[in-house]
Amino acid sequence: MLAAVALHDLGCLVLHCPHQSFYAALLFCLSPANVFLAAGYSEALFALLTFSAMGQLERGRVWTSVLLFAFATGVRSNGLVSVGFLMHSQCQGFFSSLTMLNPLRQLFKLMASLFLSVFTLGLPFALFQYYAYTQFCLPGSARPIPEPLVQLAVDKGYRIAEGNEPPWCFWDVPLIYSYIQDVYWNVGFLKYYELKQVPNFLLAAPVAILVAWATWTYVTTHPWLCLTLGLQRSKNNKTLEKPDLGFLSPQVFVYVVHAAVLLLFGGLCMHVQVLTRFLGSSTPIMYWFPAHLLQDQEPLLRSLKTVPWKPLAEDSPPGQKVPRNPIMGLLYHWKTCSPVTRYILGYFLTYWLLGLLLHCNFLPWT
Repeated sequence: MLAAVALHDLGCLVLHCPHQSFYAALLFCLSPANVFLAAGYSEALFALLTFSAMGQLERGRVWTSVLLFAFATGVRSNGLVSVGFLMHSQCQGFFSSLTMLNPLRQLFKLMASLFLSVFTLGLPFALFQYYAYTQFCLPGSARPIPEPLVQLAVDKGYRIAEGNEPPWCFWDVPLIYSYIQDVYWNVGFLKYYELKQVPNFLLAAPVAILVAWATWTYVTTHPWLCLTLGLQRSKNNKTLEKPDLGFLSPQVFVYVVHAAVLLLFGGLCMHVQVLTRFLGSSTPIMYWFPAHLLQDQEPLLRSLKTVPWKPLAEDSPPGQKVPRNPIMGLLYHWKTCSPVTRYILGYFLTYWLLGLLLHCNFLPWT
């Protein structure tokens, strides 16, 4: 619930479009990764911290944002990718101040700020690696393990901290994270590209198509903005254009890049079926783009006059109730919705329900 509020707040700051922000927050409540956001997993806390950090950065509170991003990295290691937001924001500030202030002083300030940001954001990850090193690689530092758990480890073939030192202890950079992913999870570049994994690729296909479609739409709409890494809107700086609102806003550039990087990394180096919850808890693009499509291609939303801050009872036809929640309004009028709306809501609701049914019954759903 708090993550949904944080996403709505972030949408208002970035999209400058109350309707799309509201639709996106409602779609987050119907997330295809819902079971992992509702159960005792780290995704919901990670989403709250990440969306809140993004919001603080949009408000110009850089060090509050750094702190929240660091907490998010402590919750899930993929928070390390969020350093890109800080780097982009600080580079924007650097280039905007070049013409007015001492360039060398600004460059030194930029480098120091980037170093502190990367150090702070990576500290939780580094501390956990150090903790693991002390437990598995230093003699006599491991805590005693109850006998039943030791027997379980022996039966399952698990490594016990008090046993022989694992190979990663002797690496130049001893990372337990990389070792576990490689040895126990078989995670690595293209390692999951096997014929037997086709069903899992099909499971991840909808979210991959959604984020790829969002990236393509944004890049083709703002080619020059993307070529200049979001630092210049058009070739002619003197052109006074009315800025786009909603998903196509120039402010969305860095979020699109973030989503594309996560998709590329997840699709090439991870268990691909994890993409749904990986992206669903990490990037607002997964909700902003469908909200953009709904507002842009669903006439029923305009006819229902779904304004988030106004009740809809007065706009309802005689004898018919239209809910204040526009997503519910679309579901009530499913037969008259556009194909795009049906595809979006069908995907969100199908995965929302299947996730609850399958995962809670220990059936394959990740």
